[in-house]
Amino acid sequence: MKKTQEDGLRPLERFIFEEMADSNLPGLSIAAIKDGSLFYKRGFGFRDLKTGASATPDSLFCIGSVTKSFTCLAIMQLQERGLLNIDEPIGEYVPLSLEPMGEPIAIKHLMSHTSGIPALGYAEASLSRLTRKPDRWLPISNVEDMLTFMGGVGEWVQSRPGERWFYLNEGYILLGSVIEEASGESYADYIKKHILRPLKMNRSTFEKEDVEGDPDVATPHATGEGGERIPAEYPYGEMLSDGGLMSSVDEMSNYLEMLLAYGEFENHRVASPESIRAMIEPKIRTPEEPLEGRGHTFYGYGFRVKSDFFGLDMVHHSGSVYVSSAYLGFVPEERVGVVVLTNAGYFLQSIGEYALALLMDEDPMEVLALRRARILDDLTGNYQAYGGTMNFKVTRNGGVLQLEMRFGKRAFTTPLMPVSIEEETKVFNVLGIDYTTPVEFIEKDKETIMVYERYKLKRISDL
Repeated sequence: MKKTQEDGLRPLERFIFEEMADSNLPGLSIAAIKDGSLFYKRGFGFRDLKTGASATPDSLFCIGSVTKSFTCLAIMQLQERGLLNIDEPIGEYVPLSLEPMGEPIAIKHLMSHTSGIPALGYAEASLSRLTRKPDRWLPISNVEDMLTFMGGVGEWVQSRPGERWFYLNEGYILLGSVIEEASGESYADYIKKHILRPLKMNRSTFEKEDVEGDPDVATPHATGEGGERIPAEYPYGEMLSDGGLMSSVDEMSNYLEMLLAYGEFENHRVASPESIRAMIEPKIRTPEEPLEGRGHTFYGYGFRVKSDFFGLDMVHHSGSVYVSSAYLGFVPEERVGVVVLTNAGYFLQSIGEYALALLMDEDPMEVLALRRARILDDLTGNYQAYGGTMNFKVTRNGGVLQLEMRFGKRAFTTPLMPVSIEEETKVFNVLGIDYTTPVEFIEKDKETIMVYERYKLKRISDL
């Protein structure tokens, strides 16, 4: 066991360390499941920069939108008990009189983000106050406030229910109210009693009072203008059924074990296999188009589903409250899973997919996103023309490179759009209004040469 952890997952530990160093992440915790049970857990970096306390597998973080799967699990439990039916109109439980294009919104439409209502931006506006002055303050503290905010949503409808995918945080606030109406319990109490306690997730909570009394809590961090990490606060009360759960990777590993066992944990049935299958089966295709025509992404109930992850379906969800981020992913057929939490805003899917590939005994660089990210990163740096007459800078912004050129006091920046980057000569395009100009990167004699329009430049240093 020890040898497997140290040798088999050592590349993952190096990858995490490099990602944290490059992205200025304070702390991170990770737990992995293999063969259906806990296989590995570790903390990296700091749970609190001020005190120097280390992150541990027990450190509490806000898991953000990974909470949505807990909300859907509660809905499925209530359906099993005959207290609701996900095909019922939402208006049976919440006073929202809205029928997009003449069709009622059902509970299942909110669970799968197929209500026909595009995102209303409540979460973005509310969470922005954690990192900067919000564009608009929204005094939403309960479902009544949310319904008031959504008063004019009829004009915002874009499609019939079930027809198109629009991620709708607001819909999950309404689902929290559905749970309260059907169960007769508060949302937080229901989740605690029927999900967290049976899974022995005894420190996981929605309550600020519980967190403040806990000895191992990760301090959330906002990002300053210079990239520095600034201690912040969690969005207690502003996020709940859509993204407010606090948990640790150690306790979230119990949740993963239950999902991989289709509803069972330590001989206790939390949900039926049929309910778990309903949650992780694709319901609607999302707008993302894979670059190689494979690996489409779908949404189930509280989970995304990525097809063709090494030939299998990979179920996952990310979460972010800007000052804390989360990722949970698992491959049911392989009985492997991973949960990653960090106390800053950061997209953790790359770490999650790297871990899942290793757990499946696959090469992480066969994951397209990881391979392309490495290629792009290897091309970043400072480039110089003949005799040092000109200096260009190449940086990465997501899936594209940015080319920055300076001519005296003038600066010009343009994105480099990938054309063919897995060949020996890597080609990008600069897009003009009525033309495109190729940019080539050539590896020659352990040097990287960039050819752009009239210029030839040599990479002289890292950023």
